[in-house]
Amino acid sequence: MKAKRKHLILLLLGIILTGSLLLPGCRNELISGKTKNIILFIGDGMGVTHVTAGMTVNKAALNLQKFPYSGFSITHSADNYITDSAAGGTAIACGVKTNNGMLGLNPDESVAVSVLEVLHENGLATGLVSTSSITHATPASFIAHNSSRDNYEDIALHFLNGSVDVFLGGGENHFRKRADGRDLAAELEEQGFDLVYTPAEMKASSSDKLAGLLAEVHMPRESEGRTGILEEMTRKAIEVLSREKKGFFLMIEGSMIDWGAHANEIDYVTSELIDMDRAVGVALDFAQKDGQTLVVITSDHETGGLSLTGGNTDEGTVNAAFATTDHSASMVPIFSYGPGAQDFSGIHDNTFFFDAFLKVLGIRK
Repeated sequence: MKAKRKHLILLLLGIILTGSLLLPGCRNELISGKTKNIILFIGDGMGVTHVTAGMTVNKAALNLQKFPYSGFSITHSADNYITDSAAGGTAIACGVKTNNGMLGLNPDESVAVSVLEVLHENGLATGLVSTSSITHATPASFIAHNSSRDNYEDIALHFLNGSVDVFLGGGENHFRKRADGRDLAAELEEQGFDLVYTPAEMKASSSDKLAGLLAEVHMPRESEGRTGILEEMTRKAIEVLSREKKGFFLMIEGSMIDWGAHANEIDYVTSELIDMDRAVGVALDFAQKDGQTLVVITSDHETGGLSLTGGNTDEGTVNAAFATTDHSASMVPIFSYGPGAQDFSGIHDNTFFFDAFLKVLGIRK
């Protein structure tokens, strides 16, 4: 009896020290596995309470709950205690603090290279997916270098620089209805991209270079007809990028969690979070089968100062109160699964991700 009790105590201590208590459906390949691919989800504006609200409304059945490791990210920018999406995205993508509104630049406006650019130079395939315009702040921070996040037509030019193989989202007008009269879609086709404008065309494409401009500006919100499309965008991006034998890096943004919080509409928040979680399920399925894919979920900042004042998980209902219609300075969550996932537990500054991604892939800047 004493021996059994001792064995149980040692087992529990091991779980506590490693943080590797795995939920059903997750294989323990986190310690010895080799990382070949990285899939990063950014739930724009997603804080811990946003995740809690989504769990409640979805009756405790989120894919996020299957992730064995978790941590927190500190989000302030170089010039403000409360970051915007441009500075927050740049910190994640480039590993530097910059001023609010700036993309892929240091505060002195010198270029800050992104993890996407570094990995593409090292032979990995790369992709960006967003439910907003693909030129919006978060996806733009991985590919553009601009002093203002609002320079959408300038940002679109960066998609011609050869550092991304797949990009899917809105933003057609920034490529085709431009003040300078250029048709960037035609120029992308000259570079070998298959340009598609509908989800059906996207699914049918067999190209290794795919550009999906699926809305003139932003895609519709999930409750207004976008249900399931982010899942299909994620599936297609993985399908194309996984053809590269050296591996791939893919960033997927759930843009409108932020927009729902700005509007102080909890139903908007939870429907967008659950929609992104379904796409997370696509990535998690791939990672479990592949065995060499790290999946990381995080956020650029918290929006709304959200608190939960009541709810019922069995009924899928939640009561919410918002402190602001803007961003807050609260830390945001990190969830990770796959080889190298343990490196993402704990509390980190948001600049941590750049070096951490290169480290798990064994690549030097």
